[in-house]
Amino acid sequence: MGIASLILGIISLLTGIIPLIPKLPGALLGIIGIILGALGKKNGQGIATAGIVLSILGTIFCLLFYIACAACLGGITGSL
Repeated sequence: MGIASLILGIISLLTGIIPLIPKLPGALLGIIGIILGALGKKNGQGIATAGIVLSILGTIFCLLFYIACAACLGGITGSL
């Protein structure tokens, strides 16, 4: 489970950083990665810690950019 968490964390982080990729699927993958990392940490896998950290960072980046884009679109449509 730790390896799956690490892979989902990497995908989530890349989704959050690359501008043209939709952010909502990246946030969902990050949340799933956090859950899998917690389950992997119970089994004593050390790689699960890295998966949890990357998943948390990816989720934060995805949600921040998603909220920022929504705010920009709201500002544009509100001024018209």
